[in-house]
Amino acid sequence: MEHNISVGLDIGTTKIVAMIGRKNEYGKVEILGIGKSKSLGVHRGVVNNITQTIQSIQLAIQEAETAASTKIKEVTVGIAGQHIRSLQHSDYITRANSEVVIDEDDIERLINQVHKLVMLPGEEIIHVLPQEFKIDGQGEIKEPIGMYGGRLEANFHVVVGQVSSIRNIGRCVKSAGLGLEGITLEPLASANAVLSQEEKEAGVALIDIGGGTTDLAIFRDGIIRHTAVIPFGGNVITEDIKEGCSIIEKQAELLKIKFGSAWPGENKDNEIVSIPGLRGRDPKEITLKNLSKIIHARVVEIIEQVYVEIKNYGHEEQKKKLIAGIVLTGGGSQLKHLKQLVEYITGMDTRIGYPNEHLAGESDNTITSPLFSTAVGLVMDGLLHQERRKEEEPVEEEAVLYENETISPSEAELENRANKLKSKPKKERRSFLDTLTERVKDFLDNAE
Repeated sequence: MEHNISVGLDIGTTKIVAMIGRKNEYGKVEILGIGKSKSLGVHRGVVNNITQTIQSIQLAIQEAETAASTKIKEVTVGIAGQHIRSLQHSDYITRANSEVVIDEDDIERLINQVHKLVMLPGEEIIHVLPQEFKIDGQGEIKEPIGMYGGRLEANFHVVVGQVSSIRNIGRCVKSAGLGLEGITLEPLASANAVLSQEEKEAGVALIDIGGGTTDLAIFRDGIIRHTAVIPFGGNVITEDIKEGCSIIEKQAELLKIKFGSAWPGENKDNEIVSIPGLRGRDPKEITLKNLSKIIHARVVEIIEQVYVEIKNYGHEEQKKKLIAGIVLTGGGSQLKHLKQLVEYITGMDTRIGYPNEHLAGESDNTITSPLFSTAVGLVMDGLLHQERRKEEEPVEEEAVLYENETISPSEAELENRANKLKSKPKKERRSFLDTLTERVKDFLDNAE
């Protein structure tokens, strides 16, 4: 596999997508191949049958490899599921010497302190995202590095999940013969793919309606402020149609996609769809008005739960207002008249999010469907990981030169080297997800 290629693996409740991409010369993401398979072993974003999940992953990977004619070794995988929850937490450290400027190590110490929070049994902190800092009581500081102070305080957005569920995903990926490049939270991946920087600054809620879960990510001032996973998605709508119309699941899914609408007033009373009966039974006649009433009831329930989360974040306070409104993405966002219904319930501006923000211009239309938002986001995340690693490597090489020096270098040469080192980008702080990836890898290696 080429070095500058990244593979995103979206393990969803209804489908598993493997997507291969790379950056082109304009810095846009070019999709080389895509593989899709029916997801059989996943329920509401959580693996409940390892063997079936491994088979589905292998099918998707093979299809992607054939499309891109390249071999896949490592993947960036997304985690979601009903076990993910988030909380707000503030913490502080007292610095030994307030005359020394605050640096990376102080922030690292503060973040590590948050990791010591006591969680419920089996839960572990996945993400610790600093919101804003306070130094000696002075608030609203975005970047404390380089400032002076004795007490460093910060508000954190903490994302928590079941560690066994994350390990199960790691086990599936490993058993499918793949390495773990990285683990990312799915709402964050989708957000990277469909939101613009302006929206993140102004304040926006991303709602990703998948098959088994609905993920929410709220941004404001360019920082993620709130995340939530609601354990309902497109599947419960299909389930309701199946029950309400007494038809089989396959027919219910087709009805939803072809004739479904979230707005009952849209259909006339006399519009009827005829569905073939099973094994010689009479065909069933279903009015589109009834169909949209069933869909409407469930969609309203999902949106209202999401809206409760948006209110919990504090959208109604003037300072926390989400000016850019709501962006809908994921397979469920393709339901007719959903945008209008969301605007009606929440009173917020709404648009459908397509993952074409960062894709190369000539990308295939199927790839820019909201269905693939998470997969595109995971590919972008993998490419970012690789860039960071490339940036870190040369710095270490330079440092080795000093150690192995036998002839003392000239002053001009030393200055030249110092300038070179200065111009190197500073080492990025490792996110906890990098450490989590390492730990899942270690755990799987030791569990053999």
